[in-house]
Amino acid sequence: MPRRTRTPASRRTLRRRLTADAGLLVVAAAFVLPLAWVVLSSVDARADLRVRLPESVTLAHYEAVLTPDITVTPLLNSLLLCGGGTALTVVCAALAAYPLSRFRSRLNRPFLLTILFATSLPITAIMVPVYALFVRVNLIDTHEGTILFFAASQLPFAIWLMKNFMDGVPKELEEAAWTDGASPLQSLLRIVLPLMGPGVAVVTVFSFVMMWGNFFVPFMLLLTPDQMPAAVSINEFFGNKGTVVYGQLAAFSVIYSTPVILLYVGVARRLGGGFALGGAVKG
Repeated sequence: MPRRTRTPASRRTLRRRLTADAGLLVVAAAFVLPLAWVVLSSVDARADLRVRLPESVTLAHYEAVLTPDITVTPLLNSLLLCGGGTALTVVCAALAAYPLSRFRSRLNRPFLLTILFATSLPITAIMVPVYALFVRVNLIDTHEGTILFFAASQLPFAIWLMKNFMDGVPKELEEAAWTDGASPLQSLLRIVLPLMGPGVAVVTVFSFVMMWGNFFVPFMLLLTPDQMPAAVSINEFFGNKGTVVYGQLAAFSVIYSTPVILLYVGVARRLGGGFALGGAVKG
């Protein structure tokens, strides 16, 4: 059989494909190597900054960090702060996005642009007045105050996300419910939110992850060590003279990442869903 020859166009296509694959491999390595270091170093008796298979596997690092002061109490504080902040963010974002999505007004666009501007404000620029305000209203060093600020800082982008997902739910479905005597709040709770499950899941995961990894806000607003979340207590593994207990730091990082992974796995089905509502308003 005659050998097939590649045309110049096919060679260029092949080179582009190989270049794209090589670029994707480099990007993947940039993400995989740090994760591999965390997992391997957490069970390596001689952990350091190198990514390597452990010569001797040990669970001593996990035993060292699994104490109430180092891990248990900070994780419970993180769950309380981030869970409360996420719930407050999702509820407020849904209530704010509903009128923006369903009712037309001249103020909608200016309001959305104002929200967009609020998302670009660096959090360090507003911490000084926030700290002074919290001192005046006795919210400093309280979980309630930190939850409120967490929710306020994530709310602008959450409203944008929630509105975009809410726009995908046909309004005709609500109008049918209104005909049956449902109020706008009832249609929001019983029709819109259940149908935009993937959107609610995205806002929930995004808000929780952003709060979970936030170090600066609780570090500034909380003063008592017993109230600090895990994002702040991880700083304890870095010594004053630059010494780091790498094995314990890696073990704590694995434990610290577990709630976020479990949350994503729990909502993965909702994230994979879609708005298959095209035929629901026909006929």
